[in-house]
Amino acid sequence: MIEIFTDGACSGNPGPGGWGAILRKGDAERELFGGETITTNNRMEMTAVIEALRALKGPVAARVHTDSQYVQKGISEWIHGWKRRGWKTASKETVKNEDMWRELDRLAAQHRIEWIWVKGHAGHPENERADQLARRGVEQVRTGT
Repeated sequence: MIEIFTDGACSGNPGPGGWGAILRKGDAERELFGGETITTNNRMEMTAVIEALRALKGPVAARVHTDSQYVQKGISEWIHGWKRRGWKTASKETVKNEDMWRELDRLAAQHRIEWIWVKGHAGHPENERADQLARRGVEQVRTGT
């Protein structure tokens, strides 16, 4: 079982954003982070999960921990209706971030994933670390380093 902890951050919404992920298998851990100059918080939350799944080598069983109900509910509940309706919401609007939902859906289909929501900024150690990584991504974008 791979444990994945993700978070996204944005300074302004839209604005410079960052994402962070921790992948853990047993005692081995890997940290990932990055950022974009102009983005939204939701896109950074999704990017964290997408990049974590891209880093996996072959199909695995994983638990993805996110403080984003948008990501957790979107991938485990809402996406089924969106796909049935041709990527439209129940109110017939185009699904926001459709490009990212399609990619997340494609990547998630390669694995057995349990989607777990955790309360953000509530002292969850790995969520706090993922948040720090996401903020490093924002800073990296701001400073160009």
